[in-house]
Amino acid sequence: MTISPLQKARYQYEPKLPGMLRSGVDKIAVKEGEPTQSVADQETIKSLFPNTYGKNEITFVEGESTASPDKQVVGVILSGGQAPGGHNVICGLYDALKAASPENVLIGFKNGPSGLIDDDFVVFDDEFIDKYRNTGGFDIIGSGRTKLETEEQFKVAADVAKKHGMNAIVIIGGDDSNTNAAVLAEYMAAHDTGVQVIGAPKTIDGDLKNDDIEASFGFDTATKTYAELIGNIERDANSAKKYWHFIKVMGRSASHVALEAALQTQPNICLISEEVAAKKMSLSQIADYIADSVEKRAANGDNFGVAIIPEGVVEFVPEFSALIAEINELLAGAKADEFNALPTWKEKYEFIKNGLTKESFEVFDILPENIQQQLFLERDPHGNVQVSLIESEKLFSALVANKLKERKEKGTYKGKFSPLHHFFGYEGRCAFPSNFDADYCYSLGYNAALLIQNGFTGYLSKISNLSKPAAEWVAGGMPITKMMNIERRHGEDKPVIRKALVELDGKPFQFFADNRDNWAVETAYLYPGAIQYYGPEEVCDLTTKTLKLEQE
Repeated sequence: MTISPLQKARYQYEPKLPGMLRSGVDKIAVKEGEPTQSVADQETIKSLFPNTYGKNEITFVEGESTASPDKQVVGVILSGGQAPGGHNVICGLYDALKAASPENVLIGFKNGPSGLIDDDFVVFDDEFIDKYRNTGGFDIIGSGRTKLETEEQFKVAADVAKKHGMNAIVIIGGDDSNTNAAVLAEYMAAHDTGVQVIGAPKTIDGDLKNDDIEASFGFDTATKTYAELIGNIERDANSAKKYWHFIKVMGRSASHVALEAALQTQPNICLISEEVAAKKMSLSQIADYIADSVEKRAANGDNFGVAIIPEGVVEFVPEFSALIAEINELLAGAKADEFNALPTWKEKYEFIKNGLTKESFEVFDILPENIQQQLFLERDPHGNVQVSLIESEKLFSALVANKLKERKEKGTYKGKFSPLHHFFGYEGRCAFPSNFDADYCYSLGYNAALLIQNGFTGYLSKISNLSKPAAEWVAGGMPITKMMNIERRHGEDKPVIRKALVELDGKPFQFFADNRDNWAVETAYLYPGAIQYYGPEEVCDLTTKTLKLEQE
């Protein structure tokens, strides 16, 4: 295998463990905390998880080990979208198992949860593992989005585990994947299979977090990658002085990525979806907000700027959500065939006009024609609009252009507006993990092995105190059910891990809100540059701005 000089150098990096995990696996004891309960719907969640609900939070401390001396055979799965550091979770898990006993075995199931169901696997050894240390991606075994949620799947998983003599499964994934881990853990316990299930918190979107899980892995690296690109664009904008860049970033359900990128780069505009929803902002109001910045900067002779747009922001606009709901209803059943049979867009436009309420059609009518058509081109398996496919960066630049045209006619705006568009998504999902993510992920994997060896199931591997140096990090575990509530999914009430949205009264957003009016007019750009792996700790090991502000 041909490797780059950086990959070769990163193989030599030794991830830093929390201080209490550095004495060796035979000198790590368990300190039990308080019993837990779910964040909401306690009685319902308790009834659904009678064998795994209400368990104690635990912390690992230096002391005499109480871990089982029995041979451990553990399966591991990468689930969902890629996030930097996933390889190190597996490496940490492997190293901890082998440190406890060379006889312990780690089995990787290929291409996500389907690999467990299909019994498609690889048995890891040193040579295999060493090729993936401190590298990005999930290519060590691949990932997938198959959900483990049916009784039939659980039975197959139990049979596969029995076949291999497995006593535990580690699921590395986001909120949905770890919800599945909790349900699988309950099944394994209820059926007395002897198989433990442990989760690890992954998602670059940053929405798998709470008072216990301070950060999901991959968020640090992904946002630093996007911030580097945005900083490069800011410098180009400040050099050319003639373009407004509209940059869409990942984050459909929450705006953590957009906020962190803004804190790192100080753009002129950054929309926060949660604020849009809280203020019930219309598309027109959002366009006016951006146009105000364009106009004020133009008055200073600055006909350039940068605006960050969260991927899912349009879903948080109340009038747009109402429009989507009406479109979904309009094209339900046979009406979809009638609409699709119309030969021209003009005829389809009239069909839409006659089928929407006056209020929703007014929203529809201000959209650029290409965005109007996007609402009707691609539909999900249920026949609904795929909002994630809407090019919101182009939508808002077009709406702003219309606002500026009106202002120019009134004589209030005399500048030039030349928009360019970008979407940063896949660029960040498989980057070489930062030192922070390399250390954090390795610790999560190492910690998961200790949870298994000490007999825990239905727990999420937990590393906290993350804004401090790694030596001060705290390792332990949290019952996954503590994070759960009941939500309506596809017409059914389901137990799920509650997504964490940007808190508008939280310190990161408040810092942003205190400074954005200045950033909107001034050229206050920050250029974070590329992720650094070697050099001063204050450059190489720094955490995200979000985490730093939250824990100040």
